[in-house]
Amino acid sequence: MSDRRSAAKRDPSWLAGALIALAVLYFVLVLLLPLVTVFAEALRRGFGEYFAALQEPDALAAIRLTLLVAAIAVPLNTVFGLAAAWAVTKFQFWGKSALLTLIDLPFSISPVISGLVFVLLYGARGWFGPLLDQYDIHVIFSVTGVVLATVLVTLPFVARELIPLMQAQGSDEEAAAATLGASGWRTFFLVTLPNIKWALMYGVLLCTARAMGEFGAVAVVSGHIRGETATMPLHVEILYNEYSFVAAFAVASLLALFALVTLAVKSLLEARFAQQLAAQRWR
Repeated sequence: MSDRRSAAKRDPSWLAGALIALAVLYFVLVLLLPLVTVFAEALRRGFGEYFAALQEPDALAAIRLTLLVAAIAVPLNTVFGLAAAWAVTKFQFWGKSALLTLIDLPFSISPVISGLVFVLLYGARGWFGPLLDQYDIHVIFSVTGVVLATVLVTLPFVARELIPLMQAQGSDEEAAAATLGASGWRTFFLVTLPNIKWALMYGVLLCTARAMGEFGAVAVVSGHIRGETATMPLHVEILYNEYSFVAAFAVASLLALFALVTLAVKSLLEARFAQQLAAQRWR
């Protein structure tokens, strides 16, 4: 009887095979084939042409700007994410639900709209544009605008990785440390931070990946100025529109390589993150 019940619960072999084949086909067409195409097109004329495209001054400027923007936006959102997660999970205060909603807001708004907000605020005819012009401060069509747009669209990643974990952990360990006379900073560095380090690294990784690959918001505020405000995604678009396909795919391959590295590190962090959650449940 038990064998009949287990057999009845199993899906037909043809159905399982069809679903697996459909999943593999979808994976190949949507992800694997485009990825292979990027590297194939980048190397179509050989490694000499490939490296020459990457050493072109505008390409180097785009790479430097992308790294600079990520180097500014990621630490800012890491500090904000830690502070927001600490406030939400360790304290009760008026406006807590509003803070959670605001953290999730960049997820629900199109990046293009996010960029347009900065244009309306800091553009030449924006709310603060004339005032900033008086002091020769330029936000739109400058590196400052690119950084602000990137900070906005990457704001939720660190906080949203930390909040669920810190809620599951509770505040018992922090309360015990405070009872033993530990200061707030000492409690944070010796108790809280070790407990959340894997989730924090995972959030920082996702934030970095989004910062380097952001296109929509940056495209609105940058002005596509080659060698000045064009990040790597924007430089790829510029080259492609100019029919410089090999150069465009060469720069795109760098972003693809970073995506592959991010995926590998993400898998490792997810495994450690799962182990940490399992340890928390057994406590």
